[in-house]
Amino acid sequence: MRPGAGGRRNVTNPPWWRNAVIYQVYVRSFADSDGDGVGDLEGVRARLGYLADLGADAIWFTPWYPSPMADGGYDVADYRSIEPAFGTLEQAERLIVEASGLGLRTIVDVVPNHVSSAHPWFVEALAAGPGSPARQKFWFHSGKGPDGGQMPTRWVSSFSGDTWTRTVNPDGRPGEWYLHLFTPQQPDLNWSNPQVRAEHEEILRFWFDRGVAGVRIDSAAMPVKDPALPEVPARPEPGAHPFIDRDELHDIYRAWRAVADSYPDERILVGELWLEDVERFARYLRPDEMHTAFNFDFMARPWEAKELRASIEATLAAHAPTGAPATWVLSNHDVTRPVTRYGRADSSFSFAAKRFGVPSDLDRGTRRARAAALLVAALPGSLYIYQGDELGLPEVEDIPAERRQDPMHYRSGGRDPGRDGCRVPLPWSASNPTAGFSPDAAIAEPWLPQPADWAARSVEQQENEPDSMLALYRAALRTRRTELLTDDFSWLTSSADVLAFRRPANFVCMVNLGTEPVPLPEPAELLLASGPLAEGFLPPDTAAWLRH
Repeated sequence: MRPGAGGRRNVTNPPWWRNAVIYQVYVRSFADSDGDGVGDLEGVRARLGYLADLGADAIWFTPWYPSPMADGGYDVADYRSIEPAFGTLEQAERLIVEASGLGLRTIVDVVPNHVSSAHPWFVEALAAGPGSPARQKFWFHSGKGPDGGQMPTRWVSSFSGDTWTRTVNPDGRPGEWYLHLFTPQQPDLNWSNPQVRAEHEEILRFWFDRGVAGVRIDSAAMPVKDPALPEVPARPEPGAHPFIDRDELHDIYRAWRAVADSYPDERILVGELWLEDVERFARYLRPDEMHTAFNFDFMARPWEAKELRASIEATLAAHAPTGAPATWVLSNHDVTRPVTRYGRADSSFSFAAKRFGVPSDLDRGTRRARAAALLVAALPGSLYIYQGDELGLPEVEDIPAERRQDPMHYRSGGRDPGRDGCRVPLPWSASNPTAGFSPDAAIAEPWLPQPADWAARSVEQQENEPDSMLALYRAALRTRRTELLTDDFSWLTSSADVLAFRRPANFVCMVNLGTEPVPLPEPAELLLASGPLAEGFLPPDTAAWLRH
């Protein structure tokens, strides 16, 4: 179904983002148009119709800028250009325009915490030497001890290991240390420097001027550091962590909001905020800061009714005072895919718990992932879908060690599988050895290897199966668009293993997370179900949408 048909929402009616469906594109793995084994913008452009038919309102692109790819593009070397492997700036501009013509807005990623070590600023800083203005844009330090041989802090990297790397002076002697909360190829910026602030505001304008509708802010709670560089307390008080959720961040995002609000058409800020304190989280959603922020708590919870209900209640309560909509997401480019995660004995998600060899019942995981898709699509707020989840793709866990590229893997000494397993190139058809990811005349294999059965999970295959995961997603998003237009929400009385709630016009979502069938309410009209229903009963690991 193309935009304009069958009741697609008029995209000119604000605020579009309050209940939008936003599809995440990881460009390297979406579609390869030129056969070099790497996804690109022309590959995305050729499949914009697929995203419109799915029911998306916007596309969020992970970083598409020039990058050495030390961290999958999150090590940005130039914010005003496009990674050559993906295409050109002109192609990006054309994609933004053509997507808009199909009712698809564009959201781009900005990474304020750091840049690439290949960024001109950092190259200049290394050449300029200690005490130079160029080094004031980063966190350089002479080190501790009589010869400066000790790291300034014992902070631990988000990717395991140390957070300081020592430079080498032109004469070969050890020099200053620089801070990197992620990899050494991602030096942290110093946000007390006015040039850093001004540059990022100009970056926002650069992309807003090209028609981008929003910016997703990576690691949004991390850019500001305590200049005293204290060690991390065992139990940091709210706002007292040396590099997470510092109060000074709010002035930065107020300035960004002012930039966004200066445009006649609404531009939005979306924060990636991993914060447990809901009150601290809500501060970023005040009317003069971010429009929305990712809700990771729900995604991390196990497949248990008590846990998921607690997360839904906490999320809605945290957002209520701000007026901002909640966001719902089952996975992203960093997280184990739902089909695999929900098939495990421990179906919760934690970076610290990721290990090789954890068994998963993929049949059970698929049933639960289908039910979870209906659950999140029925909740009030905006919905994010990571590419491939609509196909029910599992995590690829048998990637050969020599093909793995994620720094989370190699910086952990190989203990952590990393995030490559959810980034394997998508299957589009059964037409060639790459399952349609690359053209028939491909000159290179995909940058990550695809499983042998990938073609059976392809878009082409699922489009011909009325009960496929793709068919379920399309039906759910079509129904969501016509039935769930307000934020009305109320819980219904149910057993401990069931989640049941009412939305507008007597719309009811019911999810059975228990081990026994439960009776469906009567009288009720069935709108959609994640799996087959027993006569009058909702089976385990199944969700149903009803009009009661």
